[in-house]
Amino acid sequence: MRKTLSILTLILATISASSYSQCACSATKHGAAISGGTECSGTPQTKDGIKVYYFHMTRRCETCVAVEDVTNKTVSENYKNKIPFQSVNIEKDDKNPLIAKYKISGQTLLIIKGDKVVDLTNTAFLNAMTTPHKLSDKIKKAIETI
Repeated sequence: MRKTLSILTLILATISASSYSQCACSATKHGAAISGGTECSGTPQTKDGIKVYYFHMTRRCETCVAVEDVTNKTVSENYKNKIPFQSVNIEKDDKNPLIAKYKISGQTLLIIKGDKVVDLTNTAFLNAMTTPHKLSDKIKKAIETI
């Protein structure tokens, strides 16, 4: 039983990592280059202009949900209503202009201020389940230094 569970865990981790790395690369390669345009009118505006977005699919694994939960908790507890956090289902909201703007094709965690984009996807998926405090610290550092 344990061996079967371990094999299934390994398979799921491999699938998640391979699909995730493609998403992270496209956001990193293209996000900052095209982010100088205007945001959609439905996007909340902030005093500092910092926004936090988590893009995801409809079907999500435990880690995907943990990334959203840790990010939402970190932003809401540390920045109250000053910095918006928006979770975007890229399958249900496929017409959202942010998806095309940042070339999103899968799970991606971005912190954006104007034309600056910080991609925390790798950090998020490495830490959300096992060391959420590390992810929280990285989110706060990215917000403070962007």
